[in-house]
Amino acid sequence: MLGVSSLRFAALRCHASATACGGNTSPADVGWLSFHVPEQEVDEVDTAPPENMHKWRMVIAYDGTKFKGWQYQPSCPTIQCFLENALIRITKLDRKKLCLVGAGRTDTGVHAWGQVAHFTTPFAYDCLDSIHSAINGLLPPEIRVREISAARPDFHARTSTKSKIYHYKIYNEAIMDPFHNFYAYHSAYKLNPHAMRQAAKHFVGIHDFTSFANAAHNDRERSPVKKITRFDVTEMGAVLQLEVEGTGFLYRQVRNMVALLLQVGKEALPPDIVPKIIAARDRKELAKVALSAPPHGLYLMSVNYDKEILKAPEGSPPISFGRTHQLSKCKLTFY
Repeated sequence: MLGVSSLRFAALRCHASATACGGNTSPADVGWLSFHVPEQEVDEVDTAPPENMHKWRMVIAYDGTKFKGWQYQPSCPTIQCFLENALIRITKLDRKKLCLVGAGRTDTGVHAWGQVAHFTTPFAYDCLDSIHSAINGLLPPEIRVREISAARPDFHARTSTKSKIYHYKIYNEAIMDPFHNFYAYHSAYKLNPHAMRQAAKHFVGIHDFTSFANAAHNDRERSPVKKITRFDVTEMGAVLQLEVEGTGFLYRQVRNMVALLLQVGKEALPPDIVPKIIAARDRKELAKVALSAPPHGLYLMSVNYDKEILKAPEGSPPISFGRTHQLSKCKLTFY
């Protein structure tokens, strides 16, 4: 049966799939989730796909509330873990051959609408609708593959990236809307959007963002110099939406930039504090005035690529956006 509608049942599959990966395992429990822990984690970037493999691109949306981020961890429920286990079950390949790589390693609690990932198989598909349905059928409802398509051999979900767009939602009313509780940061202080816009303009351009980066042991971003192409502050009723686009971001850079804008919005700091913090090139300078914004307001909205790199190889099956099911006129709906 392909339909799986709960995290609990999906987590149980991780036992079998971890064993299928070929490592010696020992159980590690996280709440009610139970996973096998391989002796050595296979790194998604350092695993190069063999020649003559077919590559596939996925666009993925997820509610990050219950997950420990994107990146595979042997003892924690992550987005990559659930996707890999669905693919392992469908393709009968181990994770080393699948070479699943995501464009962005979102943190615990961070959401996504347009995460992009690729994986490889030694065989081709004539139609992608079936595997698309099968993957979503094996995933918990908080994770959905929105589309799947054939990719060029030189396409890489992370290194081929042209830009990424992140949104950060702030609910700016005295009383928090419970329906936004896990999806927006609550600020009971009345924020000044104009001041925040003035401050956000200082982020645009090419800068050394050392002051806005948290250290990460697995961060491969060597250069702290990044380009921000736009940083907008949009008012949508009670919600303030911060929209930032850039060629790349350091670890927790977006949340740290948002944290400083929140202080400006509260009028605790002037807008011109931004260039001063940037110029300091010292994370401690930001820590004196602002803490990192919580993860649940952050969304990876889009990962953008050059059109040329997105062209599918000749003879590839059509892109799948999922199949819609139509009810016959002579049948009653099922309740």
